[in-house]
Amino acid sequence: MTAPSAPDLMPAAFLGHGSPMNAIDANRYTAAWAAFGRAVPRPRAILVVSAHWYIHASAVTVMPRPRTIHDFYGFPQQLFDVQYPAPGLPGLVEEVSDAVKPTWVGADVESWGLDHGTWSVLVHAFPAADIPVVQLSIDASKPLEYHFELGTKLAALRNSGVLVIGSGNVVHNLGGIDWGRPESGFAWAERFDDSARQLMRDEPGDSLSLQHHPDFAAAAPTPDHFIPLLYLSGLAAASGQSADVLIDGYTYGSISMTAYTLGVTCPDQAAGSGAAAALPDGVPADATNT
Repeated sequence: MTAPSAPDLMPAAFLGHGSPMNAIDANRYTAAWAAFGRAVPRPRAILVVSAHWYIHASAVTVMPRPRTIHDFYGFPQQLFDVQYPAPGLPGLVEEVSDAVKPTWVGADVESWGLDHGTWSVLVHAFPAADIPVVQLSIDASKPLEYHFELGTKLAALRNSGVLVIGSGNVVHNLGGIDWGRPESGFAWAERFDDSARQLMRDEPGDSLSLQHHPDFAAAAPTPDHFIPLLYLSGLAAASGQSADVLIDGYTYGSISMTAYTLGVTCPDQAAGSGAAAALPDGVPADATNT
């Protein structure tokens, strides 16, 4: 069970985003994201750690109007037409920098914006796009321990109205997808996802042990989609809370859609139905940047 949250402590979440097509689809996962958005107090700002800003530095976007980045290939024009015109919050970089000292965090003035790991979930959770959104990059050169520790330090932002969201997938193996499994997972994917679920619910501070799980190499052949989970587990460990499952499930055998919340109850999360959005036909999954 999640420990009671302190007054005015902003919730947090990890959302399994799956295909970018979820941005323009309606299914049980997008309904859960929408339920989460309705359940949380209005944030002062949203800080997103997306699997798709994976660079060799820790940086925060500081542009006042971040652009909507369509960082994928082979999808229909309807998806490229989606815009998420949320404002930025340039001053948040100073708050992030103060929270994570002595770790250095750079300011990204123009190179990035809001990638699909961010806007594909926010179009459902906060469709008005009127809350400032800032992204924090994933430093690909650092070990998993660095990201967990950064998550613990970001806990300070929850006291000042900042909603921290990790966006990735607990299990993400595009090279192993099976087109005949639109709503089920391979046994190894389920084993790893189950182990992650137990830790997030019971001992989020032990989430780093997942890197030693026998199915870790298959579940996270590259760590980019797994790392955002460590930010939520770090937040949970720092607050003495456990995470709750917002929704769970699989797509194409080797992708977990499991999502977690921290410090909030979403009573109507089961209102949606249907499988996660499909990947485009004729394009290899590992060539789509999903």
